[in-house]
Amino acid sequence: MRIRITPAASAAALAVAALVALSACSSGGPAEPTGVGSSASASAAPSGASPVAGAAAVPRPAHVVVVMEENHAYDEIIGSPDAPYLNALAAQGASFTASYAVAHPSEPNYLALFSGSTQGLTDDSCPHTFTGPSLGSELLGAGLGFAGFSESMPQTGFTGCISGDYARRHNPWVDFPDVPAADNRTFDAFPTDTAGYAKLPTVSFVVPNVQHDMHDGTVRQGDDWLRAHLSGYAAWARTHDSLLVVTWDEDDNGPANHIPTLVVGAGARPGRYGEPLDHYRLLRTLEASYGLPPLGVAAQRAPVTDIW
Repeated sequence: MRIRITPAASAAALAVAALVALSACSSGGPAEPTGVGSSASASAAPSGASPVAGAAAVPRPAHVVVVMEENHAYDEIIGSPDAPYLNALAAQGASFTASYAVAHPSEPNYLALFSGSTQGLTDDSCPHTFTGPSLGSELLGAGLGFAGFSESMPQTGFTGCISGDYARRHNPWVDFPDVPAADNRTFDAFPTDTAGYAKLPTVSFVVPNVQHDMHDGTVRQGDDWLRAHLSGYAAWARTHDSLLVVTWDEDDNGPANHIPTLVVGAGARPGRYGEPLDHYRLLRTLEASYGLPPLGVAAQRAPVTDIW
């Protein structure tokens, strides 16, 4: 991929520095927990910090759906005429202007958001199995629901690395044995009406295939797919105590790794928010919503509280 330096590069660098400072002030230690193959649990939280500190300031939605898109920088989406639906969502909810991925290439970012750690990966290799906890196992252990819905995956519980336009590297929950195979679902199982939306698990992840997540396909293809398949849920969420989160794994291999992140739905106040956000802080916010102990580097982040 090409290396890009945008006009906002210096502002991006300042926001990245703010994230680093936040991490250092919170932990006094490294950004990633030590140890590969398992993510640090709440016991790795900074000394004196409550694992669920800030949870009271974060709402507890009935449902959250997180959609992961691919390989586009903030200014390739926000304001782009090729992404009319995404820009409409940005206007309806909270749009983070200083949101950053944590690594290149794709796979470590998915793992960071799902487990609080890149698990030591620096590539898109497959397959992997990790024994530590994850957002999925946390939710299930608390008696809440989790499911991942992957477009073009051939069957529920599939563990293969590639099948047509499906790529396991974009599906982190399959790497964690304590997430049941039944919760590794095809996108065909995602509901299409209001009755179905009400039956969704507490937290769901949706991963379009590589044509529709903007990795191989275009921004317009991804935008059209999102409108066709998630606009019904987005409209329903606003009046049913639920949220839609749309984020990207990484930018287009630029040095800043500046990505869009949108939160739309009940209680999310529309506006542009310039505070630093990364995959770990997004995970921390989801965990705080449901009173879950923060995992790995998420313990070094404060949950987002000002968009509600």
